[in-house]
Amino acid sequence: MNPGGTPGAGRPIVSFAEPEGYRERPRPRALPTWVRPRVAAAAACVVLGLGLIGGAVTGSWLVGDSGQSGTRDSFAAAGGLWHSIPVDHLFPPTLEGKGAGPGGADRTWTRVAVAPDTDCDNAFDPLLSKALAPVGCQRLLRATYTDATQSYVTTVGLLFTEGDATAMSALAKAFKNQDLADRTDLMPHPYAAQGTVAARFGTEQRASWTMSVLTDAPVVVYAVSGWADGRTVDDPQPAAQAMTSGATTAPAQAGLGNEAQGLADRVERGLRKTVSSPTEPPS
Repeated sequence: MNPGGTPGAGRPIVSFAEPEGYRERPRPRALPTWVRPRVAAAAACVVLGLGLIGGAVTGSWLVGDSGQSGTRDSFAAAGGLWHSIPVDHLFPPTLEGKGAGPGGADRTWTRVAVAPDTDCDNAFDPLLSKALAPVGCQRLLRATYTDATQSYVTTVGLLFTEGDATAMSALAKAFKNQDLADRTDLMPHPYAAQGTVAARFGTEQRASWTMSVLTDAPVVVYAVSGWADGRTVDDPQPAAQAMTSGATTAPAQAGLGNEAQGLADRVERGLRKTVSSPTEPPS
């Protein structure tokens, strides 16, 4: 949701003038049969058109494309959140994923570790670091979660870049046009915290991942998931592919694509809510 946007105004009242065929005398002359259907069709077109316009405005507000000054203000405000917002607001101790699991199953994730804020050294595969270089690295925040059964672990990251709106748009376009978010040689690294269920979550244990370049904030959101038992994964799969109906890979069957995508989505939503209302903690 675009933090600075506002939904479109209510639908205006539409009325039509008195149709021809009425005179001063009380006896009205019936409308020709061809007029009435055309009036009804015109009314339907007007109402439909207004609905489409209202829907477009609301849609652009939800995805952060309002084009208003509030968007520019929110973009600038988001760049400083990494040092001004409590970690529990960006990475809540518990996150609920209603319908986020395979087949629409509910998920509950518990945070097991928060990494100290750091630069981006050794946080990504080398080619991914190169792809992200045009927007720079202001600060990187990470937290690792586990599911209710402690079978899976997922690291969620918020990369606060140094790029402006133009640079972030260019990066998002490059990721989309070149499918950079789906390449197994461009993956984020997990955060394996000792003494937790994620202690054995290294680069060889990565099973699925997702990455999103925001254009209404200088932030890249990502998540990478794997098994908590430390098993290696020879064929990791992007979350979007692992969540495809009928996918038979091990990450897909285990729902690890859902783990990565579900957590990334909820952390991103919390970030957007924080930008729009920085004095109120996101739920």
